[in-house]
Amino acid sequence: MIFDLDDFLREYADIELALGDPAVHADQKKARDLGKRYAHLRPIVETYRELEQAEDDLGTARELAAEDKAFAEEATALEGRIEELNERLKRLLVPRDPNDDKDVIVEIKAGEGGEESALFAGDLLRMYSRYAERIGWKTEVIDSQLSDLGGFKSVTMAVKAKEGAWSQLKWEGGVHRVQRVPVTESQGRIHTSAAGVLVTPEAEDIDIQIDPNDLRIDVFRSGGPGGQSVNTTDSAVRITHIPTGTVVQCQNEKSQLQNKESALRVLRSRLLAVAQEEAEAAASAERKAQVRTVDRSERIRTYNFPENRISDHRVGFKAYNLDQVMDGDLSAVIKALVDADMERRLDEIQQ
Repeated sequence: MIFDLDDFLREYADIELALGDPAVHADQKKARDLGKRYAHLRPIVETYRELEQAEDDLGTARELAAEDKAFAEEATALEGRIEELNERLKRLLVPRDPNDDKDVIVEIKAGEGGEESALFAGDLLRMYSRYAERIGWKTEVIDSQLSDLGGFKSVTMAVKAKEGAWSQLKWEGGVHRVQRVPVTESQGRIHTSAAGVLVTPEAEDIDIQIDPNDLRIDVFRSGGPGGQSVNTTDSAVRITHIPTGTVVQCQNEKSQLQNKESALRVLRSRLLAVAQEEAEAAASAERKAQVRTVDRSERIRTYNFPENRISDHRVGFKAYNLDQVMDGDLSAVIKALVDADMERRLDEIQQ
């Protein structure tokens, strides 16, 4: 066994004991944080114990192999199993992204391509919503601005997951390009348009403290497609964070207070993302280069409808099941991205 996991075992035992104490559950946040840490440590501890047992069994099989060839075959099988468990444990011990357990805010904005881009933004919203539904996550549309043909000029959605949505969706931020025949195209020509996706971990109050004096809050009347008024009262809210110039607005709810709370959720998440990007930018040149591999400003993916093809340009992923992907079957795409990141992290700790 090539790992020293005594600290993990002690922490796991301490948390297990604490979670059995009713007093701990009086503090819901503490109990939730301990539960998340316990869930993270459990596969590490279980794999470690399985590895220890396999190593004990290997020692016994080798001792008995001189008398019975069947034990020699068992020893060979156990050697392979131990190698597999060591690899699994190594991956489990790779330092995690501290945001992996967080929920996320997904913002989708129409880009190049006019109405076609707005329709594609709606398709992306449905894709992420269906993916969340498939795996038991909850979604909530916080704000949206419809286009004339029923797409979205912009739409913001919160995604909540028991195990943390950031670990799966953090790679979705960037420019998504679509190639297809738009509904507005009368001659059947294929057009290329794009929509932008921004994914940020949803910040809690303890993550980002916002000084009310740093905010400028404007209220206005909600607007619909073509500039038509949706509400007859000034219920829509626009919040400007003066120090950073960050602007968010929400108009989905009829209540000004609800729109304000929704806008603050988005603002906190954006400010958390900015703070973390600044921390990353202050790291070494090598680290900067690694961070750039997930630069959210670059075109990351192409959705080619005539060929039913989806391509992720960062990891070379390509598949011909675009119809299924658009219906929420994103698992293979996301797995390719997660696996590529894991390999990068493994290379990083082994250098």
